[in-house]
Amino acid sequence: MAIPIGPGLPPASRPRDSRPHDIRLWRHVTSREWNDWRWQVRNCIRTLEQLEQVIRLSPEEREGVALTRPGFAMSIPPYYAALMDPDDPTCPVRMQAVPRAHEAEALGVTDSLGEETHRVAPGLIHRYPDRALLLVTNMCQLYCRHCTRKRLTGQRNRLLSEAELEAALAYLRAHTEVRDVLVSGGDPLTLSDRRLEHFLTAVRAIPSVDILRIGTRAPVTLPQRVTPALVRMLRRYHPLWMNTHFNHPKELTPEARRACAMIADAGIPLGNQSVLLRGVNSSARI
Repeated sequence: MAIPIGPGLPPASRPRDSRPHDIRLWRHVTSREWNDWRWQVRNCIRTLEQLEQVIRLSPEEREGVALTRPGFAMSIPPYYAALMDPDDPTCPVRMQAVPRAHEAEALGVTDSLGEETHRVAPGLIHRYPDRALLLVTNMCQLYCRHCTRKRLTGQRNRLLSEAELEAALAYLRAHTEVRDVLVSGGDPLTLSDRRLEHFLTAVRAIPSVDILRIGTRAPVTLPQRVTPALVRMLRRYHPLWMNTHFNHPKELTPEARRACAMIADAGIPLGNQSVLLRGVNSSARI
């Protein structure tokens, strides 16, 4: 499905008031707070008690929260939580954000993508000849229940240190065949503009790296993160691509369309890496 952009989108300077007035947890939140991505991150749903104020949990979900908490944390931005149907456990947004009991069976599975075999420096994965993956953080706004990096994410927050970054950069300098670097995590847009720019500057300074890419779900799960200041900063690092992760039309809200439009208007091509998920998008119609 194409993401509609262009005329009719809310102006970048005036995000619409999308506060969920009927959810008691956020009844007294102002529009300014709701549209502040930092407020959203600080107020992510992380406990069963908070979640119960947003949706009516099924027994399987209630058990899932308890069983997965030790191995893979729950974190749901208020914006994304407000998209969940409070009464339907099969809601496609809810299925991606709320743990289920069967998820606990997969918590012992480590490195399902086989990335560690190709780890050449801290945070640096070199699987394909001309491209590499740089994991700069293990933090995400939303911990997707289908995450393939549960060995890294959803635990104690961690950022690639300066020493680790320098080791990764040294490898890239020595391996000039790598011309394309994907900055991912976790989600690099959990970082401040300043911290994200630090990583982009460091990689862009390597002459053999032609292309920078950012892997993020922020346009989907926290579109407030895409600000005019962020896109102004990103424009300095062309050629730059962004890969995001819409899985269902319900995620294509006015806020998400606005975020994608801002990114595209900054000259940053957008790619969508949709995951085939049973019950979420596993039908031809979706």
